[in-house]
Amino acid sequence: MNRERSKRLLPWISTPLILIAFFVAWDLFVRINDVSELVLPPPLTVFESLVEVVTEASTWEHALVTATETIGGFLIALVSGVAVGVVLGKVAWLENSLRPLIVASQVVPKVALIPLFVIWFGFGMTSKVIMSAMLAFFPIMLNVQLGVRSVEAGQREVMRSLNASRWQTFLHLELKSTMPYVFAGLEVGIVFAIIGTIVGEYLGGSEGLGYLVVRTLNELDAPALFAVIILLSVLGLLLYFVVHGLKRFFIPWHESVYGQQDVNR
Repeated sequence: MNRERSKRLLPWISTPLILIAFFVAWDLFVRINDVSELVLPPPLTVFESLVEVVTEASTWEHALVTATETIGGFLIALVSGVAVGVVLGKVAWLENSLRPLIVASQVVPKVALIPLFVIWFGFGMTSKVIMSAMLAFFPIMLNVQLGVRSVEAGQREVMRSLNASRWQTFLHLELKSTMPYVFAGLEVGIVFAIIGTIVGEYLGGSEGLGYLVVRTLNELDAPALFAVIILLSVLGLLLYFVVHGLKRFFIPWHESVYGQQDVNR
């Protein structure tokens, strides 16, 4: 009993200890090498600046904009990625025809598209949502396509031998086989979505946390810059854990969920 309890408590102890060790090493490095605050401010200075940034009402407005753009782009990528992934997974000749175009669209540097999006859609949220959706689309689509093709022909034959209807086959076989792949794509996609949003705000925005990064950089306020970066990391973690929580809710039977619980125990 004590051993199982220790395993459950281990992440809550080890993670803070690792963070403390990281900040101590950071502080020692700055002090020993006498690094300027313009280059690398000490952790305490960053924490003080973080408190100031968090207490400003405008910061939460910028954070809300970033979160809205990220979620909007992620939802667009989710719908389009699942739809395209299912179609390409079932129609092999179409996938072979479109694969070069899809890969080519992903190879193009997204940063180069920002000026075009700004010209086409302006400096508002639309261009950032589109950029977020573009980055999140590919991992979702690719995993859904793989999930659709993971259903073996023998499993379909078993369902036919049981006189299962097409709806029953989809519900009890195809959907359950594909869902783990869908959530694998979503976990990667939400990370890419927030990256796309920040890149869009950084290069062509007037609001959002990405814009705050540019503003603090232009003001040479390194502590505030690090504080905004920390806020971005926290926002990304929160969105990731939301997706991970949905995964635990929708597919608790999958090994990636209950297997992790067994490890924690």
